[in-house]
Amino acid sequence: MDADAELFKAIGDATRRTILDELTEKDGQTLFEICSRLTMKHGLGSSRQAISQHLAVLEQAGLVRTRRQGRYKFHHLDTSPLRSIVERWPIDREAPNP
Repeated sequence: MDADAELFKAIGDATRRTILDELTEKDGQTLFEICSRLTMKHGLGSSRQAISQHLAVLEQAGLVRTRRQGRYKFHHLDTSPLRSIVERWPIDREAPNP
């Protein structure tokens, strides 16, 4: 699968977009923190395994980077892959609105 296809797959799922929103609000969370925030703030009852799989898809697309510190694994948002979308379909700010 090419990088753009992986990126679109990653952001095509509502739960994964919610995870990205949570990492935007508080970067560097553990799996436990992410699961807790998804349950408390969004009412998502996904298992830790399901959230871990979502994080793996986001990491494969380059949108999440991980860092180990002792026995903890911290997840960090990386929006740089989104540049390919902006570069692929640039916005013409001079064009009139229809």
